[in-house]
Amino acid sequence: MTPWLDPEEWTALLLSLRVSLVATLASLPLALLSAQALARWRFPGRGLLNVLIHMPLVMPPVVTGYLLLVTFGTRGPIGMLLQDCCGIVFAFRWTGAALAAGVMAFPLMVRPIWLSIEAVAIHLEESAADLGARPLWVFLTVTLPLALPGLVAGAVLGFARAMGEFGATITFVSSIPGETQTLPSAIHAFLQVPGGERAAIRLVLVSIAVSGAAIVLSEVLGRAVAGRVTGR
Repeated sequence: MTPWLDPEEWTALLLSLRVSLVATLASLPLALLSAQALARWRFPGRGLLNVLIHMPLVMPPVVTGYLLLVTFGTRGPIGMLLQDCCGIVFAFRWTGAALAAGVMAFPLMVRPIWLSIEAVAIHLEESAADLGARPLWVFLTVTLPLALPGLVAGAVLGFARAMGEFGATITFVSSIPGETQTLPSAIHAFLQVPGGERAAIRLVLVSIAVSGAAIVLSEVLGRAVAGRVTGR
């Protein structure tokens, strides 16, 4: 009995899962900080921060990928610095695919967390502060637990978006089998060669299954966490 997916297809699937997981875990703390800043803080440049966070949603992914290349590439200012001081290279590496996926998924992670934090009653935070709790402790013990459904939803949606990322990734790190060829890149590559339609269809079905599972998981986890928070 032959396996349903060929080794090359399995490699693309496993690489996509790896890239998406790293992108989500690496982006989540910054997404949480950004959501807290947009929901609770008032500072000069707040509107600009909001625009920058949501820019990947409206810009062509190819533009985002090009900006990543000129910034984090081996000749880019940040890319050269990271390579010289830490030996970290993003261009044409799976880490670069994770960076591109994280950037593209970031707005979808920030938005539900932001809305959840805004939904937390401010008087609860003020009461904790009046009792002597420091701002960080108020955030960790009051705001974060009540905003947990949004955090879970943002993480799951971000993971799903990272799994489907193509334009920015292929522009930044190309499509190198075993290194940067994620699921969408593999589908595109199979469609470019004669006889590759079957493999492309198999990966399309896998993508549909993963996307559907992410949506269902987001709903289930969101309701479970919300029920625990509200005590229902």
